[in-house]
Amino acid sequence: MTLTDMLVPSYTQMLRALDNWLAKAAEHGSGDAVMAARLAPDMFPLATQIRFACVQVQEGLYRLRGEAFPPSVAALLDEGRLGGERPGTITDARARIAETLALVERIGSDMPAIEADAPIAHALPQGLVFDLSAQQFVRDWALPQFYFHVMTAYAILRAHGVALGKVDYVAHMFAYLRPGTAPGA
Repeated sequence: MTLTDMLVPSYTQMLRALDNWLAKAAEHGSGDAVMAARLAPDMFPLATQIRFACVQVQEGLYRLRGEAFPPSVAALLDEGRLGGERPGTITDARARIAETLALVERIGSDMPAIEADAPIAHALPQGLVFDLSAQQFVRDWALPQFYFHVMTAYAILRAHGVALGKVDYVAHMFAYLRPGTAPGA
């Protein structure tokens, strides 16, 4: 299994799930007001969680490709940071997810071979720099950061009455369901 084999399906599955959750939120009737919702006053709102999840995908793929981040990463970060004042709409958020899924499809299928022990210098805006192997970067940063924002989005939607459950979180698993084993089958 390669590092790409770990990232690309995880990103794809969970971005699709996030998109489906937003579709349910739109059907729920809470309207676009849910985009400004937060779990706690000092946390970013749903709009930011979605954009930051998309940022994590882009950063992970570009960093492993050894490429500079395109302007779209900075634009998403800026949108996310301003999510409290300008949360946008569910339609806006779903568009960001669709753009990110298209990127994963486009560059995720053309990832170069990445050695697990290849060095990655992961610099954060505050001046912190983490020296990691590519494997450590994927395992300890790229996936956990992505899942943090996805799960926070899930929790915000649940807290605001959107009918989501475990089946919505792991919908991708039903492709592996053994026939005849579902309850009531």
